[in-house]
Amino acid sequence: MQDEELVDIVDENMNFLKIAPKKDAHIEGLLHKAVIANVIDSQGRYLLTKPSKGRQDASQYVFPAGGHVSAGEGEDDALKREVFEELGLKDFKFEFVGRAIFNREVIGRKENHFFNLYKVFSDQEPNIGHEHEDYKYFSETELRKELKENPENFGGAFHFVVNNFFPNLL
Repeated sequence: MQDEELVDIVDENMNFLKIAPKKDAHIEGLLHKAVIANVIDSQGRYLLTKPSKGRQDASQYVFPAGGHVSAGEGEDDALKREVFEELGLKDFKFEFVGRAIFNREVIGRKENHFFNLYKVFSDQEPNIGHEHEDYKYFSETELRKELKENPENFGGAFHFVVNNFFPNLL
């Protein structure tokens, strides 16, 4: 039996409150940390993925890697772990962009995440696993056009991040 994943519960200022099982955090809507990776290649193209069926924002474009920060884990370490697990990328440069609280109910969970957003710079070909069904690179112009003409093709968390951190894409 696999051990249950534990997360740090934090307040609105990222102050540690307690450790709790991730499952409980989602049932009770407790604020906990997550990382999001916006992957950009040397041509300035954005890598987006479509999560697999049964996952949040399934079949809609999202930033390609993200996940929970485990209890006691640093955000940078969580970023490296998630980017490797979800895309198979190693030895990349990254830059912290900012933080924001994203709270929603989705697929039966109360997700109250303190997003820690990063830009990841890599020309490595992604190796997507079971969590994603597809990926695509978008130029900034293509992404801006697609967001304007077909906003329903993008997940809720993607819209939240773009609105809060990348208004140049609107």
